[in-house]
Amino acid sequence: MQFEKKGVLMASLVMLVLLQACKKNDLSNNLNPSPTNNGSNTSSALKDTTINYSRDIYLWYNQIPAGFNAQSYADPNAIMEGIRQYSTEPGFSTPVDKWSFAMKKTEWDNLSSGVSGDFGINVFFFKEGDLRVTSVERSSPAGAAGIRRGWRITKINGSTDITTSNANFISNAVWSSSTGSFTFVKPDGSSIDLNLKSASYQEHPVYVDSIYTINSKKIGYFSFNSFLGDTTELYNEFARVFNRFASSGITDLVVDLRYNGGGYVTVQEKLANWLAPSSANGQLMMKEQFNDKYTQYNTTDYFQKLGALNLAKIYFIVSHNTASASELLINNLKPFLDVQLVGPSKTYGKPVGFFPIPVGDWYIFPVSFRSTNKNAQGNYFNGMDLNNQVADGLDKDWGDIAESCLQTVLSNITTGAYRTSIARETIQIQSVNDVLATPEFKGAIDPRKRK
Repeated sequence: MQFEKKGVLMASLVMLVLLQACKKNDLSNNLNPSPTNNGSNTSSALKDTTINYSRDIYLWYNQIPAGFNAQSYADPNAIMEGIRQYSTEPGFSTPVDKWSFAMKKTEWDNLSSGVSGDFGINVFFFKEGDLRVTSVERSSPAGAAGIRRGWRITKINGSTDITTSNANFISNAVWSSSTGSFTFVKPDGSSIDLNLKSASYQEHPVYVDSIYTINSKKIGYFSFNSFLGDTTELYNEFARVFNRFASSGITDLVVDLRYNGGGYVTVQEKLANWLAPSSANGQLMMKEQFNDKYTQYNTTDYFQKLGALNLAKIYFIVSHNTASASELLINNLKPFLDVQLVGPSKTYGKPVGFFPIPVGDWYIFPVSFRSTNKNAQGNYFNGMDLNNQVADGLDKDWGDIAESCLQTVLSNITTGAYRTSIARETIQIQSVNDVLATPEFKGAIDPRKRK
């Protein structure tokens, strides 16, 4: 399976990878079962080792039946998908695990470092027949071509069938192709034809940081697309952005995570420490709890406040594509701030996590623990509810004050009331956009878990 971030990670790999640090040593080296493959990559040995580890570290290990036959599955990933059905959780009528998976080590190393190999554009339908660019990675082929969020796509590979019924064709053309031809219509109405060729590039997740002065309010806006990538760059960007916000005296803050599927838990912790009020310093940030075989690895993390920003309220723009590390950030801040969630739909719902366990030339990721905040809240398998539902302003670029999500937040900040409600057509079209978003990574990785 050749690695390609958006082409390989289909629905079965949409996941939460909350890899909480083990402060004592690497848990993946201290699991109870001895590997049965002894370094062998034979199919039978890989399958035996995969299920043996799962029967030990899986959060719901005691629900896997004794008769589960790992040898009947094609590979470690198929076994991981097979055990998901045994994740019964009180209060939920169906299995909650949708994320346990396995991946070749080389593919995981690319993914976890924030390296992609595609065109660098994401697309959603704004309405029927109206396909828009949702985001562009600036170092990607699309970024180099000058493509921007909000541009409309009217033709793909010669086809003008840009309709929701043709979503699978669109998804394959955007995520799984090495070359493609596109016709774009810009906001000024002009049209441009561009040929794109996929390439490897490093992501730069900080998209926009802006300050708006409206009436007596000075409002900071921060658009952040992934907790993966070059952590040195990310930490430097956090310092630049939030020191600027603090020195400018912003009174309110909007954090845009609407397509942020997650990334490193360490980056989440760093961002939480910049966003948290001074009253949170030294307070419990989050807990992680393993199954009853591994309670010695349960961990607790505390806030270590960074910077001078000290707000009482933060607005998060979210969607169904806001997952895992993004949700973890929101959940960890809730006990200390008035957290307002605005967007087209509630968040994805991933309060559990795992870490990479080496099996031959694979890593397996059986869900291994759950996370909670200071108030022991964290059972959001159905996602986090919104304070205000509003359509995604796909016809506008990042930070445009006329973009519907940002506009309604600004309205609440300046008038005390949210501005709009979502249209029925927008609700109906979300299911189609889920097809287009399916290949997007949704997870969180803590590199401290591995030596």
